[in-house]
This record gives sequence, C-alpha cells and structure tokens, in this order.
Amino acid sequence: MKPPDFSAACPLPISQYPHVLMAHGGGGKLMHRLLEDVFGKAFANPILDTRHDSAQFNVPPGKLAMTTDSYVVRPIFFPGGDIGSMAIHGTVNDLAMSGARPLYLTSAFIIEEGLPMETLWRVVCSMRDAAKKCGVQIVTGDTKVVDKGKGDGLFINTAGIGVIEHEQKILPQNVQPGDAVIVSGDLGRHGMAIMAVREGLQFESAIESDSAPVHEVVLELIKSGIEIHCLRDLTRGGLASALNEIAEAAGVKIAVEEKLIPVREDVHAACEMLGLDPLHVANEGRFVAFVAANDAERALKILRADTVSSQAAIIGKVAEKSAPLVTLRSAIGASRILDMPSGEQLPRIC
Repeated sequence: MKPPDFSAACPLPISQYPHVLMAHGGGGKLMHRLLEDVFGKAFANPILDTRHDSAQFNVPPGKLAMTTDSYVVRPIFFPGGDIGSMAIHGTVNDLAMSGARPLYLTSAFIIEEGLPMETLWRVVCSMRDAAKKCGVQIVTGDTKVVDKGKGDGLFINTAGIGVIEHEQKILPQNVQPGDAVIVSGDLGRHGMAIMAVREGLQFESAIESDSAPVHEVVLELIKSGIEIHCLRDLTRGGLASALNEIAEAAGVKIAVEEKLIPVREDVHAACEMLGLDPLHVANEGRFVAFVAANDAERALKILRADTVSSQAAIIGKVAEKSAPLVTLRSAIGASRILDMPSGEQLPRIC
C-alpha cells in the first residue's frame, strides 16, 4: 500500500504560527486562513468548494444509510495508522455494516491550543489520502479550538452518508438459527498496537493496527448474491461485545469455537502480558458476518480473495432461538459463556 504523502509542508507559515492558537478558532482572519489553507486545500472538491453552511449534493436511487462517530485515540499516531485515517475507515466501515456504498462524509475537529501545526497537517493529509482511497468526499465540517489542557491534542467527529442499492435487510433481528458466523480476519491487532506504544512493549516485529476500509469486500459479497443476515464491525469491546449485542437483538444462542478464531501469536503474547482477552480487544478493520449456512463457504472464498479479509474464518454458528447467550468452546473441548467485558479495559483506543 502506498504510504500517505506527508512531504509537502503545511501551507500555513510555520515560522509565524508553529502551533494552533485560540485565535485559530475565533472566527477571524486566523481561523479563515486555517480553514482555507489547511482543510480547504487538503479536502478540496466541488461540493466543499462552495464554502456554504451546508453541503448540497445529489444521491443515487436507493435507501440512504447514515452514521456518526467520534475519535479520541491516544496516541494520535500509532503503528499502522493514525487518528485521521482511522476516522475515515471507521465511518466508511459503519456504513458498510448496513451494506451501504459510502458517498459523503463530514468532519469536525476539536483542536487543543498549542497543537503543532505540522501535526495537524499530517493528520489532515492522512484523512485526505484515506478518503481518496475509499472513494468518498468530505463535503462539510467544523473546527473548534479549546484551551490548552482541555483537549488532549486533537479529537475528530465524523458523519457519513451512503446508499443501499440492494434489497437485502442486513439487521441483527434477521439472524437465524443455522447461520454461519464468519470473522473477516485476525483479531486484536488495533488494540494491541495502541497499548504496545503506550506501555513501551517490545516485540520482534511491531504490531500494526488493522485499520482499513472494508466496504469493497462487503459490496462484493452482496454483488455475489451471498445471503447476509447481519454485519457488525468489531471495534470497542471486540468480538465478544459484538456477538452478545447481536444475540440480544435476535434472541438467539451463538456458539463459537476458540481454535477457529484467528489471533496472531504476538497479539496473544501482548494480551497475556497485559491480562487481556483478545476477544475483548478493539479492531478497526474487522467485522463479523452472519450468513445463511448454504452460502458460508462461498462467502469465505470471496473474503479470502481480498487483502483486507484474507485471514477470514468460519468460527461457529447460530445454534437456536433462545434467551440471548454466547458460548465459547475452548481448544480442550470445555464450553464457557463468552460475555461482554465488564468495564473499559482499553480507554482512548479509537
């Protein structure tokens, strides 16, 4: 994958404004220059270039999907990504979980006074490059500057709109007994990439975040006629939370097998060092799919043909209609309840 282009200098004169000032959010000349020379230059497109209070655009025929999210990750740069690319990927992926083709995004920046202008420019360039790769446009946004000590560098809020161009109803309530449960790749890398940086953990090779857009492979599943009943991205709370949320919404028992769930050895090791369960750890480029049993193998083949989901695996099935329950069969054959994490194990992870 071609790395983001951060080579160009920030278009604001760094010698004059090396850090973000409160005046950059004050509505005057400095704010105008920030909007025009940083965000306007990076995100330029015909809709944004109208510089109006709201974006106006046409949408293709079909049902619309809309999502919103906020990103508060610490540190804002981490192995395999940063807060900017993750904001694009996360928003696009949320739309993809409805089977939507992403079209337009909004972006609002909460910037702490004193943030280096080069840091802001690097994040903005990362967002620009990720949006281009995903085929979406950032069409409107907002910027606020808060007092030093009140913002921890940079927070980003996004919203996204996509179009659903198919007749499938991809909802948790449509999960049925017999459905195959498929994860799109190895789990836990994003959370462990963040924690390795925070805790100073050293491994033979760096653990990189799995942050990536998944909409193209989801749309390929739909195009291929796979009967998809539900999709859920595996962010905060990881696989365990996602499965429990779906079991509760559908009123089913879900049974999965630990030996079938792909987790890399270095991620296992990092989780053991920190006393964490990789099934509770956040991901940023992984999802779980519930598909009709007779489509499971074909769906798996499609997923494995795409780089972003090449490690996809069938990990279990929906056992029956029942009180909501998720069970995990261990490698030695014992079964236990796989519950949601009881608290916030990994704060500021996404």
